[in-house]
Amino acid sequence: MTEPDLTPTPRPRVKMKPKSNARAIRHGFPWVYANELVTDRRTKKIAPGSLAVLEDETGARLGLVAVNPESKIIARMLDRDPEAQIDVAWFAARLSRAQDLRAQLYDAPFYRLVHAEADGLPGVVIDRFGAACVVQPNAAWADAHLEALSTALGEVTGCEVILKNAAGRTRSLEGLDDVNAVLKGAAPDAPLPVQMNGATYMADLTGGQKTGLFYDQRDNHAFAARLVAPGAAVLDVFSHVGGFGLAMLAAGAGHATCVDGSAAALDLAQAGAAASGHGDRFTARQGDAFDALAALAAEGAQFDVVVCDPPAFAPAKPALEAGLRAYERIAKLAAPLVKPGGYLGLCSCSHAADLTLFRNASARGIGRGGRRGQLLHTGYAGADHPQMPQLAESGYLKSVFFRLD
Repeated sequence: MTEPDLTPTPRPRVKMKPKSNARAIRHGFPWVYANELVTDRRTKKIAPGSLAVLEDETGARLGLVAVNPESKIIARMLDRDPEAQIDVAWFAARLSRAQDLRAQLYDAPFYRLVHAEADGLPGVVIDRFGAACVVQPNAAWADAHLEALSTALGEVTGCEVILKNAAGRTRSLEGLDDVNAVLKGAAPDAPLPVQMNGATYMADLTGGQKTGLFYDQRDNHAFAARLVAPGAAVLDVFSHVGGFGLAMLAAGAGHATCVDGSAAALDLAQAGAAASGHGDRFTARQGDAFDALAALAAEGAQFDVVVCDPPAFAPAKPALEAGLRAYERIAKLAAPLVKPGGYLGLCSCSHAADLTLFRNASARGIGRGGRRGQLLHTGYAGADHPQMPQLAESGYLKSVFFRLD
């Protein structure tokens, strides 16, 4: 009887083109674009999510990458060691490092646990909600290794529930499905309460947007709360589940109005206000934000603090100019609603619109709205959303707060 051949199959090799930017890869840039890689017949046949050894044009090995011939990001750096084994132990080491950082920063396990490339897990987002984690495997390699990732996540965190969230534009760009799944335990049958900045937020882990809650704005919520005088009237536009509005109520605002296009999100905001003990000082207004801002102006409404936190108007460079015009229009409509001496906060999660472009668009809009202001504060995502210095996309969020004349 012939013994089976247990010799490991050599990993495929992929090579960068001459004059491609291999130096950037050596210095920490995590992506290889399709036009930088030799895509011969052999490379094109590599299954999406497969592992390969990346070489520069001379054949020198640069590290272990995950390959997806169907994506513009054809290779993602996983490990500088070309022989690394991507198994439960490998995932556990990276997850432990990520969790150690968050445990030092936060006194309760409610945070973004993994912020993709910045935490050494390209394309992977994990948000933690106490004993539950929601995983977004937004790259083909992560989908292919989801079982090992989930096992390691349970071991490191002790979480009883692990959910896969497959929503989002990025998965479609990787050729992946949009099917959610329960990876461990049972999905919660009700929204989970999350305490932040003195307020209670209700996170819907199965039916809400993204993972159920946006942790990235936590520090900016806290700054907006500092602007609130006792009894102030505040307006939170594109509020989702009440992010800025509930934080300002917890700081002593007399009344908060939250505007959002999603009735379901506003129901969660209302529930959060009630759970925080402020239900009688909260108003939800459902509808298009641009229309709502115009209607409030027609009604003569004014507020001590107005914050607008829209979705990404410029998710990629082709949408940049239109996105900047939209940010300018938001500022123009919001500025007249701020009482003299009051505050206007404007946010952008568009990585294609850098801080300078966004700040300038906001200032133009304020001027077109007939107001002038002092720029008081520039905010970013919290420390549970670390930035990878070599990757601008990891620093997508910015906020600017003005005091208007």
